[in-house]
Amino acid sequence: MKTFNPDGITPPASNYSHGASVPAGARWLSISGQLGVAPDGAVPESFEEQFELCLDNLLVVLRADGMEITDLVKIMIYVTPHGPDVIAAYRDIRDAKFEGHAPTATYIGVTSLAADKFLVEVDAMAAKVD
Repeated sequence: MKTFNPDGITPPASNYSHGASVPAGARWLSISGQLGVAPDGAVPESFEEQFELCLDNLLVVLRADGMEITDLVKIMIYVTPHGPDVIAAYRDIRDAKFEGHAPTATYIGVTSLAADKFLVEVDAMAAKVD
């Protein structure tokens, strides 16, 4: 996979890429929205803890299909709390978990998710050349 940020448009506001090109013959994985729910069903109250769990759950799905964070092509983040503190926390947590990998990304503020207790949800697309 090749990620890129072409000349002629504003550079990304943080660690993501404007484009990602996947070679022919890659195996694709579509990942349903992951919520901040621990394996025991516990849902933390804070955005930060929920987002960490979303990404941990995303990694479990990736690894179950033989993939890693570096195979992510695109992530979409849906958040109910809004504001600069949430965006800063999102960027810090994402950057720490992704260890420099910069897939394409979309951050969307929404009014609600599946239940009021959920503050963030993440879905993704990944690809790997086997």
